[in-house]
Amino acid sequence: MAGAGGAAAATPSASPPVTILSSSGPLARGDIFITPTGDTSSYANGPEILDRHGNVVWFHAVPQGLTAADFRTQTYLGRPVLTFWQGTGLGGLASGTDYIYNDRYQQIATVAAGNGLGADGHEFLITPWNTALILAYTTATANLTSIGGPANQTVVNGVVQEIDIRTGRVLFQWNGEDHVPFSQSEQPLPASPSTPWDWFHINAVHIDTDGNLLIDARNTWTAYKVDRFTGRIIWQLGGKASTFSLRAAPGQSLDNAHEIFAWQHDPEALGHDVYTFFDNESAGTPEFPVSRTVTLKLDLRNRVATLIASDDQPDGLVAASQGNAETTPDGGLFVGWGALPYFSEFDPSGRLVFNAEFPAGVNSYRAYVLPWRPGSPR
Repeated sequence: MAGAGGAAAATPSASPPVTILSSSGPLARGDIFITPTGDTSSYANGPEILDRHGNVVWFHAVPQGLTAADFRTQTYLGRPVLTFWQGTGLGGLASGTDYIYNDRYQQIATVAAGNGLGADGHEFLITPWNTALILAYTTATANLTSIGGPANQTVVNGVVQEIDIRTGRVLFQWNGEDHVPFSQSEQPLPASPSTPWDWFHINAVHIDTDGNLLIDARNTWTAYKVDRFTGRIIWQLGGKASTFSLRAAPGQSLDNAHEIFAWQHDPEALGHDVYTFFDNESAGTPEFPVSRTVTLKLDLRNRVATLIASDDQPDGLVAASQGNAETTPDGGLFVGWGALPYFSEFDPSGRLVFNAEFPAGVNSYRAYVLPWRPGSPR
């Protein structure tokens, strides 16, 4: 509010500064892609590219009241592009639009959800066949008497859609309620049936090495491998109905042997039935003392998941939301610590080689390090 006779405060247009806490290389080649958000009184929100020294390469401030998420490079129609989501409500019943920019920072396409839904910001993935995989949230009424709930509970369902980018047509739709029992949820029921119960909380859809889908649900503590054409669940990892039991490779600890991961994000297929996850281990109350990344090897025949590597948050902290872990070309990991104001890089041996920090009150839903070369003006 402006003081008496004064002008209203200007809307911030600058991104928050980033402090490099440590950098001991060799580091993965590329720039850092983040969507800093929070503390809107001091800084603007939006997609941002930084070099490995923390200098701003490009920043796009989104309008006040909106948030950006999942900013990265992808390939569309054989050319490198920048993609991100912009909207409101990330983390809840979000609604927004996905954007595609060319290598000259010009908008060339947008993607919206179909069938009356709004695009959620947790994921915007362009497929090798030039369609888009996106997420959406929608409410419904469910009879939960079988699990001790009311007969008319409002529930929040997670939806995957595959969209034809050129026409906007929905090519595939998958709703968690149609395939997963409500009893798999780890999220407590609300006190009132009119309070939406976010029982599933879908937060990722990725493509496995065989072309099928990896769908992650934070609130069931489960990643689901799903047939891309029929929607059938092929297997599920983690949670109350895991296809796999858990073991640890030599040198790894199963201190939390009751679970594979908890409140997790970002399943990534590395090939040969190896997967990485960002393991939050908290949605407010920690299940395990520290957030971390985990790498698991699946034995599909014997239905065993073996923990083969993990990297703890460098300061022993817990991220109660958000986060990702991306494999670098040399086999290391670049990690965005979600609700915590940090992003880090580990080498293939698990040694911390890079660590950076936002100001207090700022974080980024995901963080990536990716090669990027802007095109020449035409």
